[in-house]
Order: sequence, then C-alpha cells, then structure tokens
Amino acid sequence: MPCGAMKASYSWLRSLLPGLEASPREVAERLTRGGLEVEELHEYGVASPHVVVAEVRVVEPHPSRERLRLVTVARGGGVEQRVVCGAPNVPEPGRKVVLAPVGTHLPAAQMTLTPRAIGGIASEGMLCSDQELGLLSGSAKGDGILVFPADFDAAAGTSLARALPASHDFVFTIGVTPNRPDALGHIGLARELSALFELPFSPPEPDAPARVAGNVRIAELASVTIEDTSRCPHYGAAVVTGLRVGPSPLWLRYRLESLGVRSISNLVDVTNLVLLEFSQPMHAFDLDRLAAGRVVVRCARPGERLVTLDGVDRQLDEDDLLITDGERPLALAGVMGGAESEIGETTTRVLLECAYFTPRGIRRTSRRHALHTEASHRFERGCDPEGVPDVLAHAASLLTRVGGGAAVHGNILAGVSPAPRVVIEYRQARADSLLGLAIPLAEASTILARLGCETTRTHDGLSVVAPSGRPDLKREEDLIEEVMRVHGIDEVPATLRAVVPRVGRSTPTLADRARAVAVELGLSEALTFGFTSKEELLAIAAPEPCVMLKNPLTSDRRVMRTSLLPGLFAALRNARRHALADLRAFTVGSVFLPSESGPLPVERSSFAAVLAGERRSGLDKPVALDVYDAKGIAVALVERLTLREVTIARDDAPHLHPRAAGRLLIDGVVLGRFGALHPDAGLALDLEQECFVLELDLAVMAGLALEVPQFRALPQLPSVGRDLAFVVSQDLEAGLVLEAMKAAAGELCESVHLFDRFLGKGLPEDHQSLAFHLVFRDPKASSKPDEARTLTDREVDACTEVVARVVGERFGGVLRG
Repeated sequence: MPCGAMKASYSWLRSLLPGLEASPREVAERLTRGGLEVEELHEYGVASPHVVVAEVRVVEPHPSRERLRLVTVARGGGVEQRVVCGAPNVPEPGRKVVLAPVGTHLPAAQMTLTPRAIGGIASEGMLCSDQELGLLSGSAKGDGILVFPADFDAAAGTSLARALPASHDFVFTIGVTPNRPDALGHIGLARELSALFELPFSPPEPDAPARVAGNVRIAELASVTIEDTSRCPHYGAAVVTGLRVGPSPLWLRYRLESLGVRSISNLVDVTNLVLLEFSQPMHAFDLDRLAAGRVVVRCARPGERLVTLDGVDRQLDEDDLLITDGERPLALAGVMGGAESEIGETTTRVLLECAYFTPRGIRRTSRRHALHTEASHRFERGCDPEGVPDVLAHAASLLTRVGGGAAVHGNILAGVSPAPRVVIEYRQARADSLLGLAIPLAEASTILARLGCETTRTHDGLSVVAPSGRPDLKREEDLIEEVMRVHGIDEVPATLRAVVPRVGRSTPTLADRARAVAVELGLSEALTFGFTSKEELLAIAAPEPCVMLKNPLTSDRRVMRTSLLPGLFAALRNARRHALADLRAFTVGSVFLPSESGPLPVERSSFAAVLAGERRSGLDKPVALDVYDAKGIAVALVERLTLREVTIARDDAPHLHPRAAGRLLIDGVVLGRFGALHPDAGLALDLEQECFVLELDLAVMAGLALEVPQFRALPQLPSVGRDLAFVVSQDLEAGLVLEAMKAAAGELCESVHLFDRFLGKGLPEDHQSLAFHLVFRDPKASSKPDEARTLTDREVDACTEVVARVVGERFGGVLRG
C-alpha cells in the first residue's frame, strides 16, 4: 500500500460504528464530500459469497494420474461431491476446505468453473487456494488449497463470506491530506463517520489479557531511559511472555491482506493491525536480544551504523534519533527497526514499543535515509500523544490471544507529561461572518462533540478543547472549517457578488512584463523548483551555492539555486522522456547569490529560457534550431522590455559553445547572455540533444533608465541605400564592424544593419564575408522637412568611402566588388 494513501475496511468501520447502515458507495460519497476523498472503492474477496465450506470425507488416488487425487467432500444438506485435486496439502478426512461449485466465477483466477473430466474422471467443482479466491496478493506464496484449522466450527455448506467474514469486504482507498493524521486509522475514520452520519461513537476499550504472567512485574524485566525528551516526549513499553511465533489466524491474515499489508507472523501482524486501527505505529522487540532488557532513546553518535529491517547497512547521522539497548542501536526511531532485534522464529518474549516522536525529527531522518514507511508517514504528521497507554493495552491483550502469551503486570510510561490542551473559542458571529451561512450553535456544538472535542457554552459561542489526536485544530478558523465540512459545504448558498470597478491597480512588475513578452514570442512558462544540486550548478559553471538545505525534499535538491537553468534542463529531460521533440520554455524567479556584506544571500530576480528541437514554418521542411533563433528571441525580449536598442558582443561563458555565444548590452551594461549549450555541459546534464539558452538579469534591467519613445513624422524625402560587403577574419564580431561603420558614416547615415554572412568558396581560409545595408537621408527630413533636401550620389559615395577606409584600417577588411 502506498504510504500516501489510507486503505480502510468497510466491515471494520461498521464493527466500530454499529449504527452505520449506509452502503459502501454511500460511505465513500459522504467521506469525499466531507473532505476525505475516496479515490477508489474495491471489493475484496469477490468470490467468497459464492464458494462454500466443505468437509473432506474420502481421499483416493487418481486411477491414471499419479499426482492427482480424488477428494469426496460434503457440501451440506447431505450432498457429497467428488473433485479432482492436484494440491499437495489435501487434508485427511474430517478437515474442512473451500469448495467452488460448478458455475462459480473466480475473478482472481480468471475462470468460470464448468463440468469437465480430468484423466477420465469427472470433477464437480474445485478446491480453492487463497490466491484463487483473491484473498492473497499475487506476491504472496501459498502452500496449496485453503485448509481450515481443526477447530474451525463453521458447518459444511456455509458460504465462506459468512463463515469467515474477513474474507469478504469493501475497501476504501482514501487520499488523506497531511493535516489529518487521525484519518490514517480506523478509529479516526469511525469518529469521522459518526459526525457525518450523526451516529453515536465510543472508542473501543481494551480487553483484559487472556493470560497474565503470575506475579512478575515489568520493572523486573525491562527499563526505559529517554536522553532527549524534546525529540521523544513520551515512550511506553509493555512486555508479553510465553509467546509462540507462527502464522496469524485467518481473520487477521485476511484483514491485513485486504488493506494491502503483507502478513508476516502472528506477533508482527498484531503491531500492524494496531497501527491500522489507531494510526499509532508500534514496534515489537525480541526482549531476549536487548541487553539487560534496557531501552535507551538517544541521538546517534559519530560513526555509528545500523542494519535496518530492509537489510541496508546505514551510516547514521548525529541528528538521527535511535532506540538502543544502551550498547548498540536497535532501531531508527519512528522510521524502521533494526535487523538485530527483530522478531524471529525462536522469540518467546516481546517488548512492545508505543511512543510519541516529534514530527520534525522523524521527517528529517526519513528524508535523510530515503526511508518513507507506514510508521514515518504517521509520525511525521503527528500521532496522539495521549493515546500511548490505551494503545499499549490493546496490543498486549491482542498478543495474548493471537500469540498464546501472558501479559506482564503494568507498563512503562517514560518521558514528560503531555502538554495541556489549549482552549479555543468558537464565536457564533465570527462563524456566520466567515461562512456566509448561519449554522445554529447547537448543531455546531454537536458536530464538534462528535469529532471528539469537549465543548462548553459561553455567552457568545463555545469554549472548545480539541482532541489530542487532532493536531490540525489550533485556532477558531479550524473549528469553523470543521463545522462547515461536516454540515456540508454544498449547503453554502451560491450568491453572485456584484462586480465593483477598482482603481489604482498596481503596475505590473518587470517580471510580470517579461512573462507576457515571452509568451508573445512563442515561449511557454515552466514552473521550476528553487532547489537544485551542486552538481548541476557546477556543470554550467554557475556561482557556488551559499544556501544549503538541512532537510531537502530529495537528494538532488540540496541547495538553493544560483541559476534558473537547471530547472529548465529538468523540464527538457522530462519532455524528452515523453517524446516531446520541440521545447521552447522559460521561467522567471529568484536566484540566491553569495553576499559580500553579510551571511544572508542576495536574492536577484532573473529570467531564463531554453530552446530545443526544430523550427517549423508553414509547409516548409522543418529545420533544426540554431543560435540565431536564441539571439532573435533575446534581442526582441530585451528591446520590448526596455524600449532601447540592444548591442551584441561575443561572450566567453564556459557553459556556452565558444563559437555560438553572445552577450546582450545596452550602453555598455551587460543584461544577459544567450548561446548554444556547450557539449560538455550537455553531457554532464544528461541532455541528449543540442539546446540553446538565454539568461537575463532582471535586477540590472530594472535599473536602466526607461526611454519614452518619441514621435517622429514620416520623412517626405526618399532615402538612398548602399550595400557594402567586406571580407574580414572569421573570428571578428560583426557587431564591432557595425558600430565602427555607424560612427564613420556620419549624421547622414540613418541606419546600418547586417543582412548576410557568407563562408565558403571564393574566400581566403578562416575568413568571412559580412554584408551590410546602409540607409542615407537628410537628418532634417523628419524634424524640418521644409529645410531638408535629397542627398546626391556624390555625398553618399563620400560617406561610403570613409566607411570602407575605416573598416580596412581597423579590421583589415577588404571591400568586395
């Protein structure tokens, strides 16, 4: 069973709440409406109502098949049938088995029984195993057909569902939210249903032990010492002796199997049953394996190791809380037991542990060791600190019945007293205001009482003490929510509120504008974590992280990011796994950089994008994206955000390809960079395909002076254009040539732009041809059209000659004819 879900038994809930008459589907619907979503309703043991208990009368060998036997069984009402059976464990006459008559459908075995002859002998049905009845999971190993114990007293002909009620049930899979640890046990769910269906409920009292161990007191056999009560405020222990390890009785075995828990042995199964009933994890130690019967609760010491029940030898951290015997670790407290003290076939004396561990400590240990267990799942959310004595009594009593043991007098309750419960005020006026619905105070009081609260009337409402097993009830709003949830959220009237115009709306931030422009340019926003790993930051030569997480979500998210790119690369890898070839994604968020002025990091707003795949345009054949796609998006994005002209310079960032990387500048201020990801970085990040990235520092961009665009009248005089192509070194940046040309062309030059770059035949080795288009016009053409004139060819040619000379002198450029 996944730790995030709670599987609950309908028949178990009905036994705890005898007045519950609603059908399983009605219960599922009401739980969901009350906030505990039932994700699945499953019928366990579908075949059990249709198969019967049968008594073996005669067992004979098959006349022609050596491994088969002919079994005559009585199925009640004086009817006997002969069945051909190949199971190795057919019992002697007088024992009882399960018979599936002809016509029975067995969903787990995917068959419907029909009359047939086996080796020439007609078989009138089938003797069934647990797996064929769907009572054991597919991974469970069976020993043949199901044979009842010798003292099983159900009459032949009784349906299995009636003879053994645990063999047929309806199981709810409930998605329990983290704030409801009480709903991870059947007691809590029964209390919930009592409120939802307005039924009385009383928690079950522990039965007296079946046997008591003479005059022995628990202090003579065991002791408990807690060295850190802040991590373990309460620790309870009970001892049961004279036990016999063996298989669990069928009712217990099937109860656990129906709820997704594998049956191990009678002693271990009792602790699992109690966990599912009370949402209180327990652990059973072999008392004879504890040094002097001691239990010492303390934090791990440097260098200590522990082999846990899953067989893993773990290096312990000094923050790990341990259960020890004073000499060696026995268990990771609240997470998993150790192999050295587990219950074995020779165990006869058991020390039962029932404790309350603080949730934060268990959460840290669970994450650190990547161990999420049923126990840690509950301890992390908070168990009932006042329930320890009651749970211990239930478990000890059950062990004496299931394991044949004797309970030792008394128990050990070590630690500090539970903190007093807080009184919370419930005001009628506040509830009416918050809900928009008037729920009578008497009804609210009844609902809270059924949920386990203690209520007292006050002049303006109720004085409420929440149950100790509901850590989510801390303030008045929590109580109001509980009343509304049980009353029925669908009872809240749907009132259409008037739309009131508002003025003075806040101006969008630069980050908001960056999002909008990126979407306009065809990018999709990716939501990324603020955490990443040192390895991914190192792969892209990002600044060293300065914020380390003590309790990371996962092992690959241990530091706060200093670059947004790792999150985008994770999105790219995920897209690849889902066969998405093209990706154009961006993210906006903060990076956390080291500060020169103090220990706290500098939080800077940033933008990043990643492009991968192909460029698709109409009916044209798709072509692979290149660095110019990234450049186009980068320039368009910055210019739309700043309303300023951007210049490009070569960039030498180590995570970008040296021949496909550019820097974005305005007035010499670096705003960001773009380029192709370096192949070495792509290999380190497990990126299978070339991709292009863009990074912008929004904090720097926000500091630029915003130039308001000025209106310019359309020029009334024609322009004069010239195209100049220069052969220059292949390593020369086109941007440098363009800036030099603008400066040399003078005031008559209106614009210069690069329109072609050529490499190949006809050019010297390691050279390139850069072609520029220059536009000339009288600068007065827009501002003073009456004084403007059309430029002559001689004036334009003089300007182009100056441009050609400057390019030749500064860059060695040769003008192409």
